[in-house]
Amino acid sequence: MKWLLLIVAFFSLEVGFAQEEEIYSIFFEFDKFNLKEEQTEGVLSFVQKIDTARIESIQIYGYCDDRGKDEYNFVLSTNRATTVKNKLIDRGIKSKIIITLEGKGRIMLDEDLQTDIPEARSKNRRVDVVVNYKSITIENLKIPGVYSSIRKDAVKGDRIYLEKVLFERGSSQLTVLAKKELDKIALQLFKFKNIQFEIQGHVCCTPTYHREAVDRETKKRELSVNRAKRVYNYLFKKGISDARMTYRGYGNTQSLKQGGALDRRVELLILKNEAPAVKK
Repeated sequence: MKWLLLIVAFFSLEVGFAQEEEIYSIFFEFDKFNLKEEQTEGVLSFVQKIDTARIESIQIYGYCDDRGKDEYNFVLSTNRATTVKNKLIDRGIKSKIIITLEGKGRIMLDEDLQTDIPEARSKNRRVDVVVNYKSITIENLKIPGVYSSIRKDAVKGDRIYLEKVLFERGSSQLTVLAKKELDKIALQLFKFKNIQFEIQGHVCCTPTYHREAVDRETKKRELSVNRAKRVYNYLFKKGISDARMTYRGYGNTQSLKQGGALDRRVELLILKNEAPAVKK
């Protein structure tokens, strides 16, 4: 059995938090929709690795190669999808979260672009199981002392997780969404003028022997520092005094262990929040 496991982390420009999609593909023999023993074991292994508490929904799509009539292939692809659905349910997946079961029929080939037509056809005779995980927010994580906005009563050691200040892999560039979030943070900082803080940059997905990641713009291993510095410079341009803030990169040393998207982040550590002395 040949199988493919793909995890895609992406950013939603509308809501600004990370969501994971996991795709598992099962490949079938020509004109068959039954699963062999090793394919069934592959499905079992896949299910065992799923964090079922985080599943939002599952979609199952069946496909055929380009040979045969459309009507026949729609039935065959649907049968393939149904077979996989039944296996998932047998292995403990609740049927109510399987929101889509669809036979897509055949996938046409562009023979002028295919170098190995038999191989291409074998990859098209498949079922894709798409697992959509629940979106993660800082409220979901419920980490003590970590908040999504700056509070008047913030104390030393509190962390402000900048939920919408997330970065593309390997990049320290601020997105449009990130800038809008920082505009709101700047307004909060103007309101609470006694707060001093450290801007902390983080990275994901680097080997343990590399604490830091490479910034693709500078080609240097300084990505978390550059992310923190980018936020520092943006807030400074918005009028936040440099006497109130510092920045530092922490590399991969402070993972939230909730997926790579949330580790490509910047957060604020409250260093001081004291009201000025009253003059007598």
